[in-house]
Amino acid sequence: MDTAGRDDAGRERAGRDAGGPEPGADVRDALERLLLGGPRRLTRLQVTEAAGMPPERTQRLWRALGFPDAADDDLVFTDADVDALALVSALIDTGFIDPGTEASIARATGQALSRLADWQTDMLAGALTRQAREHGSADAVAAAEVLLPLLTRTQDYVWRRHLAANVDRLLSSGAPGDRRELAVGFADLVDYTSRSRGMDGRELGAMIEGFEATATEVIARSHGRVVKTVGDGVLYTATSAVDAVEIALILPDVWESDDRLPLRVGVAYGTVLTRLGDVYSPVVNLASRLTSLARPGTVLVDRVLAGRLRGLHGYRVRPLRRVSVRGYDQLQPWLVQRRPPDEEDNALEEMLDELADDVLAAEPEDEVDGLFEGADPGIDEGG
Repeated sequence: MDTAGRDDAGRERAGRDAGGPEPGADVRDALERLLLGGPRRLTRLQVTEAAGMPPERTQRLWRALGFPDAADDDLVFTDADVDALALVSALIDTGFIDPGTEASIARATGQALSRLADWQTDMLAGALTRQAREHGSADAVAAAEVLLPLLTRTQDYVWRRHLAANVDRLLSSGAPGDRRELAVGFADLVDYTSRSRGMDGRELGAMIEGFEATATEVIARSHGRVVKTVGDGVLYTATSAVDAVEIALILPDVWESDDRLPLRVGVAYGTVLTRLGDVYSPVVNLASRLTSLARPGTVLVDRVLAGRLRGLHGYRVRPLRRVSVRGYDQLQPWLVQRRPPDEEDNALEEMLDELADDVLAAEPEDEVDGLFEGADPGIDEGG
């Protein structure tokens, strides 16, 4: 992290070398004070003393938030940092945060807000550069003074709405604590690694932005929650099996285009540990394995989810042959498709429905293997 003392020295040297003050230094100073709530005037030890916290604890929290260490004599911190530490102490005193988990919470908060800040930095830079070019540096700082409170209020509103939605889902599920019954889905862009090598930064950025925007909209519309996006994929959850499968069926169709990579989706259902916004469970691993097996444009689910869908007229649920993948010697994938609404009585489909019921009724170790010989329409042999 840059420190005030080092920044000032660097600016003075730059000013002497250029024969005058460094361009924009006054704007940067003003913006920094605005963003940090005041000038950098405190060292790490002064902050810990003012907050009444041990130095090792404040350093642990600082690192967990994602910031590099500051030397003991560097003027890095502001009065707002002291206030923030006092807030952490107050939260612990209320019992809302356990002292043993404060670093984990700081880490999760830092990672989420760091990504948000990365995006907002580009937006702010563009807006302030235009303002400075058209109206001068003073107006650029004035624009930031107007913009920052608006961003803060917007973020607070979105955070409260998400918190309210999560509380509602938790109370509606009737499951106490951090263990819940959820459907977990992975949507994955096929051949992303090989295709992305031939793209320039603009093309790749546009594709990822388009994918994330489409996935977020479809998942939200179908009552799911985006857990995280990782470049070529998105991890989501839903409390309802039907909602989870609707997301899986709709997303590839909405995304499909001749100039886009196809999508494949895997979904599993079971007990999930929710922690700091992420989800952990063998169910997550199972959904990932199913996704790697799926062919482009198809949806594969696990046995539990297949059982919840079987009997619902809107879906075809078909067992595919078992396969061995990492962590599973005999994994039984189930292909889910939307049943045509105008489908009339069909002897073949009725027979396949009965076969699916027989497999679901059997004990897992007694399931019949190889119900469909040859190439399975839902399994990617190269996955």
